[in-house]
Amino acid sequence: MATAAPEGTDAPSLKIATWNINGVKARIETVKSWLGETSPDVVCLQEIKSMTEAFPAGDFEDLGYNVAVAGQKGFNGVAILSKQPLDDVVTALPGDETDEQARYIEASVPLGETVVRVASIYLPNGNPIGTEKFSYKLAWMERLNAHAASLRDWEVPVVLAGDYNVIPEPRDAKTAENWTDDALYQPGSRDHWNAIANLGYTDATRAALQDDGVFTFWDYQAGAWQKNNGIRIDFAMLSPEAVDRLEATGIDKHVRGWEKPSDHVPVWVTLAA
Repeated sequence: MATAAPEGTDAPSLKIATWNINGVKARIETVKSWLGETSPDVVCLQEIKSMTEAFPAGDFEDLGYNVAVAGQKGFNGVAILSKQPLDDVVTALPGDETDEQARYIEASVPLGETVVRVASIYLPNGNPIGTEKFSYKLAWMERLNAHAASLRDWEVPVVLAGDYNVIPEPRDAKTAENWTDDALYQPGSRDHWNAIANLGYTDATRAALQDDGVFTFWDYQAGAWQKNNGIRIDFAMLSPEAVDRLEATGIDKHVRGWEKPSDHVPVWVTLAA
C-alpha cells in the first residue's frame, strides 16, 4: 500500500485533476493510461459505481497513489488518489446525517509549507424537475455552499473539484436552448452554483479561458462527440488562497476520443507551492 510520497514528488507545484469516469470497472484501463500519460499529483474521481471495499485501490497504489474512497453499490461513489499522504479524510458532505448517497469526499494534501484541502464532488443530477430529485439537488447544493464557506474560513488553498451537473452560462453548452427544461440549466441550479463564486471561489477554467465551445461532457447518443455538441459541467473551484497559487489549468479533451471513453473528460489545475 502506498503510504508516503514517492521519490521525486517534492516538486514546487501540485497538479490536481478531476474526472467523472462513469464506472471504475469499465474504465480502469482508460484511467491508468491517462495517469501514465499525465501523472497528476492528486486525482478526484466521480461516479466510480463501486462499493468502497470493491474499489480497485491496489491498481492505483501500484502506480504510487494513496487512495481514499466513499463508495456505493452500482451508482454514485467518489474517490481521491494522491501521490502524497491524504490526511483528515471526510467521506460525506456535512449537513444531513440521513443522506446515504456517496457523493462527496475531501482530504488534505501537503504543498510546500502548507496544505491544500481537496474535495471530490459528484453533485446530484436533479432530473426530472418538479420531483424530489430536483429538490434533493437544490438542498444538496445549499449544504455544499455552507460547507464551502466553512472551508474558505480555514484560509488555506481549497479546491472543490468534480462533476457539478450544472451548466452555469449559455456559452457552456453548444445549444443552450435545448437544456431549458433540464435540471442542469434551471435558474435554481445556476443560482446555487453562482453562490459558490460569490463566496470567493473562482472557476479555474474561466480564469484562464473565456472562449465559447469549451466543454467537458459529450453524451454517448446522437453523435454528440463527433458534432462537438457538448456542455461544461465539470469544474475546479478555487478559494482565494488557491487562486493566488494557480499556475496552469486545462481540459484533457482528447481522452473522449479514446476507446471505451467516459462521457466526461478530465479537468486539471496546477498550484504553486
